[in-house]
Amino acid sequence: MAPWAATLLITSLLLLLSSVTYSSSFSRPHRICIIGSGIAGSSAAHFLHDLGKSTFSPNSLPIEILIFEKRGRVGGRMATVSIGGDTFEAGGTILHPKNFHALNFTSLLNLSTTTGRDDDGVDDGWFGIWDGERFVLETIPQGKSFISKQIARLWNTVTLFRRYGFSLIRMQRFVQGMLESFLRYYEKDRPVFSSVEEMLKWAGLYSLTQRTLREELDDAGLSSLLISELVTVITRINYGQDVSISGLAGAVSLAGSGGGLWSVEGGNWQLAAGLINNTNASLHLHEEIVSVSNHGDYYELNSTQENSYHCEVALVATPLDEVRINFSPPVTLPKRSTQHTYATFVRGFLNPEYFGLSPSSEIPDLVATLEVKGLPFSSVSVLKRYSDKDKTYKIFSRAPISDELLDKLFSVRSDTRMINWPAYPHYVVPEVFAPFMLDQSHLYYINAFESAASTIETSAVAAENVARLILSRLSSSAHVGSRSGELQGVGPENLHVDL
Repeated sequence: MAPWAATLLITSLLLLLSSVTYSSSFSRPHRICIIGSGIAGSSAAHFLHDLGKSTFSPNSLPIEILIFEKRGRVGGRMATVSIGGDTFEAGGTILHPKNFHALNFTSLLNLSTTTGRDDDGVDDGWFGIWDGERFVLETIPQGKSFISKQIARLWNTVTLFRRYGFSLIRMQRFVQGMLESFLRYYEKDRPVFSSVEEMLKWAGLYSLTQRTLREELDDAGLSSLLISELVTVITRINYGQDVSISGLAGAVSLAGSGGGLWSVEGGNWQLAAGLINNTNASLHLHEEIVSVSNHGDYYELNSTQENSYHCEVALVATPLDEVRINFSPPVTLPKRSTQHTYATFVRGFLNPEYFGLSPSSEIPDLVATLEVKGLPFSSVSVLKRYSDKDKTYKIFSRAPISDELLDKLFSVRSDTRMINWPAYPHYVVPEVFAPFMLDQSHLYYINAFESAASTIETSAVAAENVARLILSRLSSSAHVGSRSGELQGVGPENLHVDL
């Protein structure tokens, strides 16, 4: 054989071997392990699966997803409770009409929604604010006919305006400004963010996390009466805290008291269950992860089932405030405490005398309380009316409600359930944020964003960003770009890119 022919043959074989090696390396799936099956974990699985297929087409990024859940169910803080033969939302309950990820999930999964509680005989417009001795404000019930509803709505609007004046409009403007900024996270050309601070500053929301809600509302021109009464009532119900929470968390809380709110019929937990099913992820129930070790090229996850898993990416999708996971090497997080909310469900009948009323008096369908020392609950609301003296109620409180107190609060009580929710962070300004990237490799933390605000939708927004962050860094390390090639060379120091 001529020398040039031998050289050509060797070169061809080397090129063929290189091609086969690259193809084999590229086709091996990236194994991503997700700790937690709530809305953060299930949304992350959805976005990783969806974007991994579409964003990098035709050279799609093959992904294998494992999800670990310590409980025997998915959904995290989205759950239902059965009482008196009916099922009610026990955790994350309401969704805003501009929660576009949740709306898209609902459409994708062919789930039905519900926007009101008329079928349960509940009047959402009938509420009273109680200070521990008397009702300082009370609206009137709407009735059943169209005319009576319109009259009641007009009366209640006038009642609120007479008490709070134009501060109501200023409050609405404050909330609308926050919503307009938050809607930027749905823009098509938004960047990928490597930190919570960067994500908030880009949308113009960071400053709201550095000052209290009271400070923000004072600057917005709201009256002290509105802040101490209606605003405080809303933050106590939605976050179990007063107006000393951050301006952003407070604005999100106020948005959750507006109109058009909805939920998934049958339980919001179905969002998580449906998203996980759609990703074909490997779901490991009753398997709590107790340690995560970085071995350079992979992470080793060890569980309570004495199983060990090797993953290229480890994604924490559960709050680490009260979860005991041993990280090796250790990770450093800013101190953050959890605000526990106790949700107590009672079938029975409220005792009017507890509220200083005559035995024949009617009690509003929502009783909300002010920030007064010694008040044992934040709110009592009717979930379903069976008859005038047979209803199911939900009580929110910061501490467990004793049987002794329940016997005073209710004249009739046939069934009771209590759930202790580690519901959301205890907000303290100025907020300091944990990183999305817990190391310089592939250990990520979605719930760092909860220090800004904690809702179903904010978890989904954070999950989408972290999913894009993971994919951008995986594609960079594999030297695989998108169709336009703009992702090549992306690393932790340069992640402000467009996917």
